Amino acid sequence: MSQRILVWDVPTRVFHWLLVLSFSGAFLTAETERYRDIHVVLGYTLLGLIAFRLLWGFFGTRYAKFRSFVFKPDEIVAYLLSLLKGKPPHYVGHNPAGSVAIWLLLTLGILSGVTGVILFQDIGGFVMEGLHEVTSNAMLAIVFIHIAGVVVNSLMHRENLVRSMVTGFKSAEPNEGIRRSYLWLGVIMLVGVVTFWAGYPATGLVTTSEKVAQAGQHSND
Repeated sequence: MSQRILVWDVPTRVFHWLLVLSFSGAFLTAETERYRDIHVVLGYTLLGLIAFRLLWGFFGTRYAKFRSFVFKPDEIVAYLLSLLKGKPPHYVGHNPAGSVAIWLLLTLGILSGVTGVILFQDIGGFVMEGLHEVTSNAMLAIVFIHIAGVVVNSLMHRENLVRSMVTGFKSAEPNEGIRRSYLWLGVIMLVGVVTFWAGYPATGLVTTSEKVAQAGQHSND
């Protein structure tokens, strides 16, 4: 008999919503020099979050681990066909279609963040700028597809997937839940990110051209 069980631990939920905030903010501030500092700090935050998620994919709880959402190509195709028929099987954790979106988001997030860091150091010119823009736009497209998938699955299975990523709970068999939420780690993550944001001006993250300009000022002094 189904009951309310804990599926998503706190670090996974904190990662998810901070990633949403970081990517959205970075994307919205990408086209203006006025908000460059905000764009940069959010880009670094995104990379830091993904670095944590890669580790948590090996050491996290049951449904956060990568092995819980690694599916074979034929399993993914079968699931997509079941979606078209309107009778997709229910998954407590990530379903095959959702897993594809997650792998793409992680990959594109790394590419977008790394190209952004390289570009920030005035390396790569137009080529790097193009790569950064392409990967960022591709990530945005996957985000929209992911959102559409969440809406479709929520309607088909009559469960609020957004709410479950906020509360961590779903309805399923009692033995399918996780035992620990790791609240302490989620709090550390949140405090760490907020502290980084607050202390960003003092971190010394500057571009190569800014370093050259600073060196020139010191030599003139």
